[in-house]
Amino acid sequence: QVQLVESGGGSVQAGGSLRLSCAASGRTVGSTAMGWFRQAPGKEREFVAAISSSGGSTYYGDSVKGRFTISRDNAKNMVYLQMNSLKPEDTAVYYCNAGLTAATLSRGGYNYRGQGTQVTVSS
Repeated sequence: QVQLVESGGGSVQAGGSLRLSCAASGRTVGSTAMGWFRQAPGKEREFVAAISSSGGSTYYGDSVKGRFTISRDNAKNMVYLQMNSLKPEDTAVYYCNAGLTAATLSRGGYNYRGQGTQVTVSS
C-alpha cells in the first residue's frame, strides 16, 4: 500500500509559479514510480508528468513541456511538481499518483492516487 497526500495548490495569476508537493508513505515508496495527473471540470483526466523510482527518467505531457518540472527526494519520500509560466488552462485539480513505471504512468496507468489539490490560474 502507498498513501499519497498532496499540498501546495492555490490561486495564482497567469505567468506565475506554484510548487506542488506529494508526501508518500508505504513500504515500497522508494521503488515506485510517481507522477501527476490533473482534471479540470468537464474534462477528462490528463497526464502531466512522471518520474522513475530513481529519478533518472522523466516524462511530461505535451501541454506542460518546458514549463513544469517533476522531481523527487527519496530520502524524504517526497515528489514535487514545479509549475512555471502558468496559464488559465492549467486550472484543475492535481493528483499525485504512484505506478509501476514512469512509462506506465505516462500512458495513464496508476495504482494509487491522492486526494488532489486545486490549482486555479486567473488571467
